[in-house]
Amino acid sequence: MKFRQYILLSLSLLATSAGSCKNNKIEQEPPVTQIQTSKGLLPIVTPGETNAKIAPEYTAKIERQVEKFYQKNWPNNTLNGGFLVAKEGHVIFERYQGIANKEKKILINEETPLHVASVSKVFTATAILKLVDGGKLNLEDKLDKFLPNFPYQKITIRTLLNHRSGLKNYAYFTNRREIWNSNKTLTNQDVLKIIIKHRIPLEFPTDTRFSYSNTNYALLALVIEKVTGFSYPEAMKKMIFEPLGMKHTYVFQINEDKENATPSYRASNQRFPYDFLDGIYGDKNIYSTPRDLLKLDLARRSGHFLNPKLEAEVYTGYSNEHKGLKNYGLGIRMVNWDNNENFYFHNGWWHGNTSSYITMGKEKVTIIALSNKFSRNTYAVRNLAALFGNYPFKLEMDKDE
Repeated sequence: MKFRQYILLSLSLLATSAGSCKNNKIEQEPPVTQIQTSKGLLPIVTPGETNAKIAPEYTAKIERQVEKFYQKNWPNNTLNGGFLVAKEGHVIFERYQGIANKEKKILINEETPLHVASVSKVFTATAILKLVDGGKLNLEDKLDKFLPNFPYQKITIRTLLNHRSGLKNYAYFTNRREIWNSNKTLTNQDVLKIIIKHRIPLEFPTDTRFSYSNTNYALLALVIEKVTGFSYPEAMKKMIFEPLGMKHTYVFQINEDKENATPSYRASNQRFPYDFLDGIYGDKNIYSTPRDLLKLDLARRSGHFLNPKLEAEVYTGYSNEHKGLKNYGLGIRMVNWDNNENFYFHNGWWHGNTSSYITMGKEKVTIIALSNKFSRNTYAVRNLAALFGNYPFKLEMDKDE
């Protein structure tokens, strides 16, 4: 059976009910409980088990602590986006506030898709890993196997995922007039053609060091298209969004969505205009909500969505040539401390959009913050990890807490 037909037949839409807003709090939405795998429909969270494991006293205490953090981080309810903290799939705290579209006078709520910026890389990596898990490609496959005439034969799927390919960020060579006319929207295919035509030199020999480059994930999006036979937006919809019930998540396509997508704003409240780089996806351009991102996180940590052995590779640091705390896995950032505590996350920034996705597998905690108005406060949510584990982040709390 062709893979295109396989996807259509095997991926089922798992519906979940939408939460309703009351007094700025959202009623608990049932978590996604099952996911379609090669072994059939398997559970992610056993219904009823989640809440039974969390004592009401514990939930109330955490909620009070997060509320205090929220008031200090976004004083006077200045959040312009969505913020969520969950444990074992149970949402302990969330807020949705601010302007989604100033011109149309639309406010942000729990169903407002916001640009997750580089957190999109988590989605792209997940799709690639699903294809690896399904035997459709291998982490050691050379990129030129899927993209003919690609000039660098040592670059593999793995070195794209872990940012060790040596490829320069496309934003740093497509801004040259002799390379690209910035009055035209750049596409993923254009990036590939430019690399081939101009043989854009590598920053360093492949797999000798780490350098974060959006080009890696723009090319991974092309690999997904080549292997599945679908466009990247359609492949993501069929492989991830629909099976996980992510009803408010989509891949932005500038020619189709620029009039209706949630815009972003500078800190001064001026709207960010689109530019010639807004047509690239894979590294960015996924719009989602904190609730939908929680569904993705539950699936990734379920033990069923990905092969456990492959999942372990995701959270392995690949840049160890120099000792340091910061590292990168397969589509995930990490901090590795000497006490063997590991912190896994991915941040994002694009135009006025900022995002933070934190996944704490050992503690079964998810922390998500999204904003469409530029603010570095989005990244401060990592400090909340100190509430759940032995993480050396600064979190000021009252003595009685």
